[in-house]
Amino acid sequence: MIAPTPDDEAAIDATKAPLMDHLIELRKRLVYSLLALFGAFVVCYVFAKPIYGFLTEPLAHALAGQPGRHLIYTALYETFFTYVKVGLFGGICLAFPIIAAQIWMFIAPGLYKHERNAFLPFLLATPVLFITGAAFVFYVMLPFAIKFFLSFETPGGNGALAIQLDAKVSEYLDFVMTLIFAFGLCFQLPVLLALLGRVGIISSAQLRSMRRYAILGIVVLAAVITPPDPFSMMSLALPLVLLYEISIWCVRLIERDRAQKDAAAAKSGGT
Repeated sequence: MIAPTPDDEAAIDATKAPLMDHLIELRKRLVYSLLALFGAFVVCYVFAKPIYGFLTEPLAHALAGQPGRHLIYTALYETFFTYVKVGLFGGICLAFPIIAAQIWMFIAPGLYKHERNAFLPFLLATPVLFITGAAFVFYVMLPFAIKFFLSFETPGGNGALAIQLDAKVSEYLDFVMTLIFAFGLCFQLPVLLALLGRVGIISSAQLRSMRRYAILGIVVLAAVITPPDPFSMMSLALPLVLLYEISIWCVRLIERDRAQKDAAAAKSGGT
């Protein structure tokens, strides 16, 4: 671990304040975050219909060439609350950079300079990896999952009733949002493991030794949170295995950088 310099100690001492001042600062950051979320929610609710239309594109593409196919709602208020959820979902995504900035401005004064420099890349990587996971599920996994579920439709005839999908607007949105959040959070694996490696809780050697158990856990997780078809499961499991390997590499780089800094500090202290 890197020991704080006298300048770091002086900078931390300069930020010390009574508990009430910290509570006032926390309230200010919370107010700014809530205002940002409310503003983003209003904007996204105004455009809820085109946003929802965009989210239904994989289903519309799968049903192309079948006239008369449509989404339904069975409760008088269902579509309204669906658009509210779309606005909230889009608002959280849109306001996340502002909310993350408010969190950073609250905790950064209490960190040493080298801690801020170490933590900031992880803060920046989080939305990038979430967007990557969301895009992956929307453009790669979701179309195949929809085709899988549509394969259970059966034509009628000979005294048998037809089985045809009439998806509800709220249930389709819940399905898509669940997958997007699940993939987006799972893609945070390198950030989580790299942070654990940064604070010394795990090492690259430990990650390598646990590789087989990690792969087994990834497969089980993918089977639980994805639709029950092999492609959906593998579409999550394979990227997570790759991200696990990237995490080992990231932790190894962190360890190498730490060793170099410790060696430089020991050399300077010896002289």
